[in-house]
Amino acid sequence: MPVNRNALIRYKTLDACLRNRQRKWTLDDLIEAVSAALYEYEGIDKGISRRTIQADLQMMRSDKLGYFAPITVIDKKYYTYEDPAYSITNIPLSDGDLSRMNEAVEVLKQFRGFSHFTALNEVVQKLEDHVYSTGRKSAPVIDFEKNEGLRGLHWLDTLYQAVVQKQTLLIQYQSFSARLPQTVPFHVWWLKEFKNRWYAAGVRESKGPIMHLALDRILAVETAPETDYLPNVTVDPDRYYRDVIGVTVSERLRPLKVKIRVAREQAPYVETKPLHPSQEVVEREPDGIVIQLVVQHNLELEREILSFGDGMIVLEPERLQNAIRQRLLSGLAAYEKVGQGKFPS
Repeated sequence: MPVNRNALIRYKTLDACLRNRQRKWTLDDLIEAVSAALYEYEGIDKGISRRTIQADLQMMRSDKLGYFAPITVIDKKYYTYEDPAYSITNIPLSDGDLSRMNEAVEVLKQFRGFSHFTALNEVVQKLEDHVYSTGRKSAPVIDFEKNEGLRGLHWLDTLYQAVVQKQTLLIQYQSFSARLPQTVPFHVWWLKEFKNRWYAAGVRESKGPIMHLALDRILAVETAPETDYLPNVTVDPDRYYRDVIGVTVSERLRPLKVKIRVAREQAPYVETKPLHPSQEVVEREPDGIVIQLVVQHNLELEREILSFGDGMIVLEPERLQNAIRQRLLSGLAAYEKVGQGKFPS
């Protein structure tokens, strides 16, 4: 990395010299200017060799960096740009460059809804303006899943800064099952996203269990400067979520081997987009496949299985099989009530 940075300093210094037509630049002058720049920016005081500067000038002339610099030598002694308006900072973008930058803009724009990316928003806007002013504006190539109506996203910046600045928060929170909101001290350790919903993961007290507060259930947030922040020094988020689907993690439950028969119509989707990193195909049948997961039994696992309807059948463990069967029976009973006119249509 330092070598690349030093090379960039040399190229920019040479570019500044060659653009300055108020004086004539010999090779020795260029060496002196580059040596001074390296000392100023990097503290390098051993100078630079003639061979290095000559190689740099040749590199700028070539297409290896895309510069094609029109460097000419006058009277076999003085270096300058043949085109007075040229600079390596004004290189036109190719169609390929524009295409890749446009795709990058579309990716970065997905973060505009999050206030803790405010600084990034400005960068994206500048990049977008440059791309669109340089080339033709085209329809987006990538369309991301997003939920514009999701509540609570405005808390992201406050929660993010609380982690970075190690601040304890007082959070007014009301879960879906609670009748009234409750204000609790909370030490945010990280932010977690699952299926377009954001959660603040952290603890309420020392040695307390890790909790997940859904941002759409947060009513108010303020700092608690009189309470010392409890930092996360032991938990690796990747390892913490390793054995679950979603965010519901039990520190008491061990992961189970879950076997599921997947119907032939659904099998390609499940194979190409696994339910969990532990997923593996353990059997192939004429009517589908049997997959195995090693995960904890939680609500998110049940919902994932139920989302496939009759395309998935739990083979084991029996407890999960019974839970899915009961949910399907309850759903069937609800539809029968609709058919009998017991629910308003």
